Amino acid sequence: MANTKRELFLKRRLRVRNKLRAMADGRARLSVHRSNKNISVQLIDDAQGITLAAASTLEKDLGCFGKNNLEAAAKIGATIAERAKKAGVEVCYFDRGGFLFHGKIKALADAAREGGLKF
Repeated sequence: MANTKRELFLKRRLRVRNKLRAMADGRARLSVHRSNKNISVQLIDDAQGITLAAASTLEKDLGCFGKNNLEAAAKIGATIAERAKKAGVEVCYFDRGGFLFHGKIKALADAAREGGLKF
């Protein structure tokens, strides 16, 4: 059974999302998206369907415009933790989508934890 990389990614994303839905318990969701050139993260309240805070390498004032490396991921993680505190969110759950918890995703999560987010 030869699955393509895309099929494996989609299966992983559904598996992660379904597990998170089961344990959501009214907490916000920290959703991560990584492309070849950028990385972005949103803090989403699924009950109301709104975005509470967001950060991305597309923001020029963060100093990592158009970068997708470990340093940029750590900067985005620290930024989202700071913005989450301003929004009044301290506890959330981490939705890595279909991305493996390794490298840039792990660096983002570690920086967010160091910034005060609990997940």
